[in-house]
Amino acid sequence: MNTLTSAIELSMPEEFQSVYDAQQAAYKKHMNPTLEERQSDLRSLHRMITDNADAIIAAINSDYGCRCTFETKFTEVFMAQDATLDAIKKVKKWIKPTKRHLDPTQFPLAKAWTFPQPVGVIGIVVPWNFPLAMAIQPLICAFAAGNRAMIKMSENSNHLALLLKNISTNYFPLDKLAFFEDGDGRGPVFTTLAFDHIFFTGSPQTGKAVMANAAKNLTPVTLELGGKSPAIVAQDYSGKTAAERVMWAKMLNAGQICTNVDYLLLPESKVEEFVSEARTLFNKRIADINSGDYTAVIDQRSYDRLEATLADAVAKGAKVIDLYQGPAPKEGMRLMPTRLVLNVTDDMLIMQREIFGPLLPIRTYQTKEEATQYINDRPRPLALYVYSNDKALQEYYLNNTISGGVGINESVIQAGLHDLPFGGSGNSGMGHYHSYEGFMTFSKLRPVFKQGAIRGLDLFLPPYAGWSTRILNFMMKMKS
Repeated sequence: MNTLTSAIELSMPEEFQSVYDAQQAAYKKHMNPTLEERQSDLRSLHRMITDNADAIIAAINSDYGCRCTFETKFTEVFMAQDATLDAIKKVKKWIKPTKRHLDPTQFPLAKAWTFPQPVGVIGIVVPWNFPLAMAIQPLICAFAAGNRAMIKMSENSNHLALLLKNISTNYFPLDKLAFFEDGDGRGPVFTTLAFDHIFFTGSPQTGKAVMANAAKNLTPVTLELGGKSPAIVAQDYSGKTAAERVMWAKMLNAGQICTNVDYLLLPESKVEEFVSEARTLFNKRIADINSGDYTAVIDQRSYDRLEATLADAVAKGAKVIDLYQGPAPKEGMRLMPTRLVLNVTDDMLIMQREIFGPLLPIRTYQTKEEATQYINDRPRPLALYVYSNDKALQEYYLNNTISGGVGINESVIQAGLHDLPFGGSGNSGMGHYHSYEGFMTFSKLRPVFKQGAIRGLDLFLPPYAGWSTRILNFMMKMKS
């Protein structure tokens, strides 16, 4: 059953519809919350995360089977706390009206300005890989903009979904914020509700279905998708440092990150060094994969998919480098050490689909033009990583490729910085969030024109022969 068909066949769950109706009614009664109300909502959100941090970490661990506690604290709890406090501080500036210039016909007393207004009820669809962060980060932007929100969690995040559903009512009424678990195939119908904006994070395939559902209601969408994000290591860059930084990203969350390095472009002369350094680094950082410092693959289906992807590559001539040298992973834990895959070709699944796991294919290149063409011949990635100290080469890749975001001499970090907008391009998504750009995503920038007591247009009334034509001709001459 495909996503669109399932959305049509399933009836709307009562809890979806009742909360949606309540939020729409509440929005219409109070359409533009004050600065103090928005900051209060953000403070309540911060308290909800902080008060329940231990329970949140435990729930995410239960959903994964084994989620590194440090990674959950750092990438999800801490980052959500910090982003919330950042928005509380900055929202006063964001909501201020902005004066706009008038054209010459509107002088002398008219005024023009814009102000951002809440759009209403936001529907947020959350993936499983960073389930707290991917729920809270867009919610921060939505609350700062003065909206209400309904959040549907992933079917792989059921423990967290039930926790958030239960605790959120201690901090917010349902007509302000509501969480929902997935299950029984009801997820697709969520995006058929006539939200005022839909924010979706997930795969390009599901993103197309979400966009089709939204189109029926002319609902604006922000799609944060994925794709195959490349990293290019230049000849001038240290192979050791490249291995340290790329492997840090690839090991984080067992590679299950939409902005992770999906394939690596290396000069032939650097392959052996990279492999050697990667093996040393992995075993230095993860001496025992069962220690709790390494995250499991989310479910058996994903684990089997990764193994099948690897088997396909081997069958077609790839060479697999097993980096891990410690004790074997415990049976049934889905702990998959990072593996490098050499001699990859384009007919392999590993080079055709987003990996979303701890496999790193390595492809060699000889010139910057070759690397650029390879990237540009494929769908636009969510991220591009350039490892080089040559500023001219950095600029070359920036100016001759396009991607959602860019990291220079680093991977993944750009996606977590609050003051940088996050978003894809083409196959990797549309729209932005984080900080001001996220605030604007969930706002209607409303233009206002206020006429003065004396109207400049009175100089341009018919009959046009005479002063009206002379003044217009003079103005046109000044602009020519």
